[in-house]
Amino acid sequence: MIELQAVTVDAADPYAIASWWSEATGIPVDEESKPGDEEVLIRTPGGLMLLFIRVPEGKTVKNRVHLDVNGADGRTRDEEVERLLGLGATLHEDHRQADGSGWVTLRDPEGNEFCVCRSEAERNATA
Repeated sequence: MIELQAVTVDAADPYAIASWWSEATGIPVDEESKPGDEEVLIRTPGGLMLLFIRVPEGKTVKNRVHLDVNGADGRTRDEEVERLLGLGATLHEDHRQADGSGWVTLRDPEGNEFCVCRSEAERNATA
């Protein structure tokens, strides 16, 4: 067995994109991180880290690994999509179905794809 330590995201500006994800998730950027750093961490309450590292090249193709998120504090998938769009995410693909299933693929401000899924409460309500 292995222990997952971090999900690493390549970035043009690690501090800026980590700050965006911090606002999106409500999880603070590591207190030792500052603008201009080559690596910036967000430590999730469960112990998994999101590590943003500076790379010289820009994003050119679809992510091979991405995050799936859902609304907290009772927000539905659709409410969470609207909240994240308001923070600066952009719509990439909408996979919502008429029966309420599906997900929405958004892009963060650096273009990294991530999916917004139904909350556990939404999934349980249709089960």
